[in-house]
Amino acid sequence: MDHRSPSSKNSDYFSGGRHLPEDAVARMLEEAVQTSYGRGAQQAGLGTQVSRQTVKNRIHALKFPPAAQTSGPKKKVDRVYIDADEDHVALQFREKKGDLTRAENGVKNNGLIAKMVCIYEGKEKESIPGRRRMLKNRHCFCGVNSGEANLQFWDDIYRYLEEHYDLDQVKKIYLNADGGIWIRTGAKRLPGITYVLDGFHLEKYLIRLVPHLNRKERIPILEEFRQAIRNQTKKNFRELVEKQKKEMPEWRNRAKVEEAAEYILSNWTAAKLRLKHKNGVLGSSTESHVSHILSARMSSRPMGWSRQGAAKMAELRAYYFNGGDMLELVRY
Repeated sequence: MDHRSPSSKNSDYFSGGRHLPEDAVARMLEEAVQTSYGRGAQQAGLGTQVSRQTVKNRIHALKFPPAAQTSGPKKKVDRVYIDADEDHVALQFREKKGDLTRAENGVKNNGLIAKMVCIYEGKEKESIPGRRRMLKNRHCFCGVNSGEANLQFWDDIYRYLEEHYDLDQVKKIYLNADGGIWIRTGAKRLPGITYVLDGFHLEKYLIRLVPHLNRKERIPILEEFRQAIRNQTKKNFRELVEKQKKEMPEWRNRAKVEEAAEYILSNWTAAKLRLKHKNGVLGSSTESHVSHILSARMSSRPMGWSRQGAAKMAELRAYYFNGGDMLELVRY
């Protein structure tokens, strides 16, 4: 029996003046991380009236343990893969309600970047025949960090790599990403990284080079661009871009074509590695990762977050998909 006085207990364990046992809080988190605060409150209730605010308070107060350390010897693998991407989350406010401003075009500055980094050892077939391949020993990191906190975020990732892998035996660490500033800045803290442009963003920007062509017409032209990236030079690629710009109707916006070309040129080596697909480079799955891990809970439906709520939910999603035990988290 718990003989502590009510005032000595964590207030987040109370709802309507009644104590919530640890397993009820664990059920609350298990549901809230997947669906909503409201359903989390229902799961925790079981005869006790629990509010959405209670769930929110509990999530805002969460503290997460460091990534689990391996108890055995470090893994010896040839390659390690890192997928990095982001989700764009809508804020209700930044510091307090009503503090969002609008730009000249009337758009609110309510955007927040939720970051995701997944580490894995390759891909393997799922046990169910006919299903897609699954990532081997995936571990995810999520957060909304910026500035110094972003550097700490990447330091935590490197610490995980050091603790789990014999890095002297790893021949390649491939980073699949879109080349965003927060990714490039952080990746500089990881020695021996080989950056590979993820396939989704490469194709997106290739299509932007031919806005005047329909789907059927652009197929051979896009293959010309891919061949130039694979086996030719930036000069050859630039000549193809200029050729397409000349063939565009006058009313087309050539600035957007130029922007797409510059994106590919600034990621030239990473794009080559993606298209050559050699030396263990795997097809990237960054978009499906961020959709499954972050967007499904944080941005796919109309909803607004506080910065703290978004930060904690991003971490909680990573903890959940890493197989974390909610009861252990409550006790931590």
